[in-house]
Formats: sequence, C-alpha cells, structure tokens
Amino acid sequence: MTVFIIRRLLQSLLVVAVMSTLVFAGVYAIGNPIDILISPEATQAEFDRAVRSLGLDLPLWQQYGVFLQNLVQGDLGRSFVYNEPAIELILNRMPATLELAAVALFLSIVFGIPLGLWAGLKPESIAGRSIMVGSIFGFSLPNFWQGLMLIMLFSVMFDLLPAGGRGETAVFLGIESSIWTLDGWEHLILPAINLALFKASLVIRLTRASVREVINLDYVKFARAKGLSERRVIFVHVLKNIMIPVITILGLELGVMIAFAVVTETVFSWPGMGKLIIDSIFVLDRPVIVAYLTVIVVMFIIINLVVDILYSVFDPRVRLSDVGA
Repeated sequence: MTVFIIRRLLQSLLVVAVMSTLVFAGVYAIGNPIDILISPEATQAEFDRAVRSLGLDLPLWQQYGVFLQNLVQGDLGRSFVYNEPAIELILNRMPATLELAAVALFLSIVFGIPLGLWAGLKPESIAGRSIMVGSIFGFSLPNFWQGLMLIMLFSVMFDLLPAGGRGETAVFLGIESSIWTLDGWEHLILPAINLALFKASLVIRLTRASVREVINLDYVKFARAKGLSERRVIFVHVLKNIMIPVITILGLELGVMIAFAVVTETVFSWPGMGKLIIDSIFVLDRPVIVAYLTVIVVMFIIINLVVDILYSVFDPRVRLSDVGA
C-alpha cells in the first residue's frame, strides 16, 4: 500500500507541474486586461504606468518565470480588480462551493445507490421501470431550467424555501458552514437538489447496470446455493463488488460538481467560486483565473488520489498489480 500511495503522489506532482504550465499559457497569452481595467480617456503615461504595475510589460517567458517563482512560494498573484491575493479570494469563496458540492454528492449517493440497486434487482417491476424513466428526466433537463422551476415551485408558489443566498452560517468543530444552522439548510437545500439531480441519475443508471452484470455471476449463485440470506447476498456479495465503478464515477463527479457548479451558483445567487470566476473572466482578471484553475486542478488530483486509494481498499488486485508493475 505504501508503494502504491508514493507512486500515485509522484504522478500527481508531475500532473500539477504540467497543468500549471498549460493554465498559464492558456490564460496569459489571450487578451489584454488593461483594455478593460483602464479608462479609455487615460493618457499614454497612465496607460504605461498601469501596464508596469501589473507586470504586463515583461515578455511572456519572463512573466512565466515570475509565475513559477511565486507558485513555489504559494503566491498566485494579486487580483487586478480587487488588489488582493488571488488565492485568498478563491479560498474565501471555496467553503460555500465545497459545502454545496458535498451536500449534492451526499444526496446523489443516498438516493442514487438504493434506487439503482432496486432497479437492478427488479428491472421488470413498475417501480424499477419508473426509476429508470425518472433517471432519463434527470439526464435530459437543463440544469438552469431545473433551478428556475425549483425556485418557482418552492419559493414563489408555495413560499416554503428562500430563492437564493447562502443563509446564516455557524462555526462547529472549527468549520464555518451553513449546514450547522436551520436557516442555512433552508437556503442550501434547493441548490443542492438542483446540482444533485443529474448526478443521482448517473449513479442510478451506473448502479443498475453493475447490479445486472454482477447478479448472474458464479460467486453470487454459489452464495445463494450455500443458503445465505438474500439480504447478505445483496449487501455483502453484490453491493461490495459494484462499488468500484461507482466510487470511481463519484470521485470524478465530485470534482465536476466543484468545478462546474457555476450555473447553480448563478441561478441561486450562491456566493461560491463559480460566480467569482465568471466575474473575473469578464474583466480578464488573470491572477484570479489562474488561481481558480490551479486550485481546481489540485482538487481533481487529490480526489483522484483518494479514489485510487479507495479502489485498492475495495479491490486488493489493484495494488498488487501496481506493485508488480
């Protein structure tokens, strides 16, 4: 297991190095933020002074050198717009996005795996068919439209839940979050459901397909032949073996939720990283864009590392083959 983790860590460091280069090249080689940030009526002297203050007068390769030097020190530059460290702006917005993604993932698991298991065990039943039809709607409906319909139904028509905002936060175990307060949950539940609908549908279909594949394998038939209860067969022999692909997809989808929650955050006025990155793109606030993309890349790498470790826990053959390689 130690060799397995060390090898994955070294691979992750290589990916971070490559992605930081690609992120810098993709962002700094496009557009000129001075054209947006400075007044069109500014004099040439004011224009030149602004360019020098932002370090945009240096050749691109020198800007990259400064970027790498600062990156090693954990400095991703200062925002052109807010004049604050870009990484602090990202980290200040990150808790809201993380709690939204975590709750949405929890809902996807709580509803997706049991419903997918039911649909896989009883595919011809009315409930099984209804679950699969519902999952099709979850895949097909646009995310922004779902959000608007949730607001119209629960906020406008029935006045049960607030239409936007994060709500009241509290600190528990050193973590400030809206999940510790009732008002926070009232604000959180609609955006979390909106973000979870597509993921729950994905988990349902993946779980059902895995169950249909595993249920007829020899070890399941042998377990039933030994006289084991159906409950033990399902939860020990079936569920454990279908969790490998489910864990893989859920890990990747958590990263996707964090990176692309921008639509949900915009519809529900959720103060997360998504709204910040959209505003920064409009004004070409390069340090914030680079900091956001770098943080997202690191998050994906950490999530994939955790998924790999969980993969090896559920299936020892993974780490054995890795050591052998």
